[in-house]
Amino acid sequence: MTQEDKNINQDTIVALSTPAGVGALGLIRISGLQSIPVLDKIFVGRNLSKSESHVACLGKIVDGDNILDECVLTIFRGPQSYTGEDTIELSCHGSPYIIKSIIELITRHNIRLAMPGEFTQRAFLNGKLDLTQAEAVGDLIAAQSASQQQLAMYQMRGGISKEIQELRSKLIKFASLIELENDFGEEDVEFADRSELIHLIQSTITRINELEASFQYGKAIKDGVAVAIVGRPNVGKSTLLNALLKENKAIVSDIPGTTRDVIEDTIQIDGMLFRFIDTAGIHETDDIVENIGIERSFEQINKAQVVLWLDEIQEDTEELVQRFSEIKLRPEQQAIIILNKTDSFHTCHSYDVEEAVSTLTNRTPTLAMSALTQNHLDKLKALLIETTHQHAFSQQQVIISNIRHLNILKETRNSLAAAINGLQNSLPSDLIAIDIRHAQHHLGEIAGQITTDDLLESIFRDFCIGK
Repeated sequence: MTQEDKNINQDTIVALSTPAGVGALGLIRISGLQSIPVLDKIFVGRNLSKSESHVACLGKIVDGDNILDECVLTIFRGPQSYTGEDTIELSCHGSPYIIKSIIELITRHNIRLAMPGEFTQRAFLNGKLDLTQAEAVGDLIAAQSASQQQLAMYQMRGGISKEIQELRSKLIKFASLIELENDFGEEDVEFADRSELIHLIQSTITRINELEASFQYGKAIKDGVAVAIVGRPNVGKSTLLNALLKENKAIVSDIPGTTRDVIEDTIQIDGMLFRFIDTAGIHETDDIVENIGIERSFEQINKAQVVLWLDEIQEDTEELVQRFSEIKLRPEQQAIIILNKTDSFHTCHSYDVEEAVSTLTNRTPTLAMSALTQNHLDKLKALLIETTHQHAFSQQQVIISNIRHLNILKETRNSLAAAINGLQNSLPSDLIAIDIRHAQHHLGEIAGQITTDDLLESIFRDFCIGK
C-alpha cells in the first residue's frame, strides 16, 4: 500500500447508505477520526464527545441558525464499530434536498465523500472482516432469494475462511520443516516425513477438488439457475413460461414462429432463484429473422444449466426420443423432458408415454403435463428443485460461489501437484519448498492474508457507495 493510499484511509468519509430518491428515511454514515468532533459541531441534542458508544439520541442538525432536520444519531466508537473506526449514523427524513444539504454541510468540515465500498474496505483493512467476508457483504446486499441470503450469511460468518485457513495451516507446518532442512543443506538430514507430506498434499488436493466441484451449485445459487425452454415451434414453450411466471410475458399464438427472440425472466422456487429463457422454436425455415432467433436459441441452450425440452405428447415415443436426441447437451448440463398438451391427448394413458420416454432416454427426468391448464405445474417445479439440488446446502457445508476463489484454488492445486511430483522424483528440498510456498501464497490470497492494491480495487469498486 502506497503512502497516498494510507493517507486516503486516514480521511474521514461520509456517504448516503440508503438508496437515492424519496423515502421515509435516509441513513447517512460517517467514519473516521473526525466523525465525532465534526458532528458535535452541527448536532444539537447531546454532547457527543462525552457520549458512550452504541447510543442513539434524538436531536437537530443545524447549519448556523438554520435547522436542516430533526434526526436520530447513533454513535459507534472504534474499534467496536463496522469499520473499526469512530462511526456516526444519522437517520434523517428521506427528502433528497435534506439529505443533500446535510452531506454538503458535513463535507465543509474537511470530510470527503466515500468511494464505492470504502466502508467495507476499511473494515477489512482494520481487521474487522477478512476478504471473503467482505465479498460476502456485497453478495448479501445483492441477494434476491433465500438461498442467496443463506449462502452470503454463511460466508460472512467465515465459513470459507475457516476451511481455507485449516488447509493453509497444515501446509505451513510441513513447509517449515522443509525450510529447516534447507538450513542444514550441507548435511544429509530430513526433518519432514516424505510419505506423510505426500499424503497431506494428496488429501489437500482432494479437498480442493471437492470445493471446485461445489462451484457450479454455488454459482447457481448466486446468479440464479439458467433454464432454457427449448423445442419445435408451437409446442407450448411460451405458454409454459407464462404459467411459470404467472403473467403473460410471452406472446402466445397458434402461428408457428411467433417467438422470434429470447424472452427471459426470473422467479423463486422453494427459495432458489431460476432464470427462465423462452427460445424461438427450432426448425428449418427460409425466414431470415426466424433463423437469427433459432441461432440465439442454440446459444441459450449452450449457456443454460438446465434445459427444458418440450414436445407434444404422442404415442410414437421413438419419434419423441429421436427429436430429443438431436439436442446436443454438455455432460454437466441437466435436461428435463416435458411432454406437453396432455389436455388434448386421449388415445392412451399419459403416464405410459412418460415412462417409455424416460426409459428410452436413459432415465432422463420426464413429465407429462399441460402448460395451458397448468396440470402438473407443481410437479415441474419440484422436478426443477430436485434436478438442481445436487448439493444439499447446509450451514456446515462450504460452497464456492466466487470465480476469484475458484481460480485461486486451481492455482493452488497446480502448485501442490508440482510439489508431489518433486517429492516422488526426489528433487532437492529447496525446489519442493518453492512449490509449497506458492500453494500457501495462493490460499492466503483467498481470505486476504496476501493482497495487492489492484485486487482490493477490483473487489470493492462494484460495491454501493454507502457500504
